Amino acid sequence: MKNTKYIFVTGGVTSSLGKGIIAASLAKLLQVRGYSVTIQKLDPYINIDPGTLNPYEHGECFVTNDGAETDLDLGHYERFLNIPTSQSNNVTTGRIYQSVIDKERRGDFLGKTVQVIPHITDEIKRRIRLLGNTGDYDIVITEIGGTVGDIESLPYVEAVRQLEWELGRENAVVIHLTLVPYLAAAGELKTKPTQHSVKMLMQSGVNPDILVCRTEHPIGDDIKRKLALFCNVQQNDVIESIDVNTIYDVPNLMYDEGLDEVVLNKLKLPTDPKPNLEQWNEFLRKHKNPKHTVEIGLVGKYVELQDAYKSISEAFIHAGSSQEINVNLHWIHSESLTTENAASKLKDLNGVLVAPGFGVRGVEGKIKAIQYIRENNIPFLGICLGMQMAVIEFARNVLNLENANSTEMDKKTPYPVINLMEEQKNISNMGGTMRLGAWDCKLEKGTKVYEAYQTEMISERHRHRYEFNNDYAEKFSNAGMKISGVNPKTNLVETIEIPEHPYFVGVQYHPEYKSTVLNPHPLFVAFVKACLESK
Repeated sequence: MKNTKYIFVTGGVTSSLGKGIIAASLAKLLQVRGYSVTIQKLDPYINIDPGTLNPYEHGECFVTNDGAETDLDLGHYERFLNIPTSQSNNVTTGRIYQSVIDKERRGDFLGKTVQVIPHITDEIKRRIRLLGNTGDYDIVITEIGGTVGDIESLPYVEAVRQLEWELGRENAVVIHLTLVPYLAAAGELKTKPTQHSVKMLMQSGVNPDILVCRTEHPIGDDIKRKLALFCNVQQNDVIESIDVNTIYDVPNLMYDEGLDEVVLNKLKLPTDPKPNLEQWNEFLRKHKNPKHTVEIGLVGKYVELQDAYKSISEAFIHAGSSQEINVNLHWIHSESLTTENAASKLKDLNGVLVAPGFGVRGVEGKIKAIQYIRENNIPFLGICLGMQMAVIEFARNVLNLENANSTEMDKKTPYPVINLMEEQKNISNMGGTMRLGAWDCKLEKGTKVYEAYQTEMISERHRHRYEFNNDYAEKFSNAGMKISGVNPKTNLVETIEIPEHPYFVGVQYHPEYKSTVLNPHPLFVAFVKACLESK
């Protein structure tokens, strides 16, 4: 069995410094050196998972093949590494406590007093080591959410302290990501926030081995020397992470700074061969030197926080780069769309994606947008709720089924073209009615979706509750909306399209979750191509 090595990534000074991107970039560099690597995220909030969190609170909820609703950082991990994650890659405080309390209720602790130390920290350590114990990975990178000093992060930091001791210095490395701010009034960079952050980490018994310093200006050798002296690290262990134009520049930036080499030396692992970033850099070259530009509207109800649609915006980058096309996204709030202003907001676009979501807010705006798109032959891609809105729009305006709707929006609709399956109707637990994770879909040959995938059987990730109502399938087909893909076991509708339209495709699943730098999703590639052709 492999002797798995562990890397812990903590953050200080402020949140949103980019721990996930640093972890993913380091993992990429180690991967292209030939090491098998995975990354996990430990989230200190008490929710069991982000599934019930408002996107404004936490951005996108990412879904894995095994149906886990997880932090959006797992999307970065998959996009960078091109390998799927699972339930084991995301752990929350809620899940930790739930597991410990369940054991206590079963009597597993034999009457002992259950405490944060050792019981909670033991459970954290067990979760951290789950991936390493599979024998599949040389290195497991664990990103600890939040900021050092947060009360909710303390058990995780303590678990790291214990693990470092148990694993031995050659098997564990702590990277601390921190901020070196520039004070314009003084005209200089300040190291004090980093010093305080490291001091706080050390008070918890954890000495960082490497500092990664986020900065707007180059920090130079003098500041590296000062930080090394005050923070008990070697000067080589102080890594500059300067702001860049795209997150996809960060692996090259970290390679130039020698982060991967420093880590490998501390873990006593070979530093040869050097990383082969040829494919990665070819992607970057195309991304930065597009030959064409397309204007695509993204219609959604969370557009104020673009992280709510992170996987979609990144999938457009992957698909655009593969064809040397710059995708210029226009964020359009569905609540602001009406019959009167749809033309002014949509007429100059080369294509429109109607985004997923839950709940009634903003859906009528999505329906108005889809009507304009359909009637004016603008390329369309509807994802999850976006597909369902396309079905409702078609029912109302082509089939003339007045007040057709989804029972999610209107329980008393006379024409429930989107509905719960019979077996779901008596389930009250919020997650119980969800169709989550990877489900198969059989595509019909000769359709737009088949053309994109070039294969009959596909598997895609789902996150939804309501389904196309098959009672209306024949009506839709006769009127020109084709059901082009279904689940072979349940006969649930997965994809719809209008063959007479230049490009009108709706999918019940989330193709954006599977798009990566090296494998752009075929549906996004096909859609971007259709948008270019529509110009």
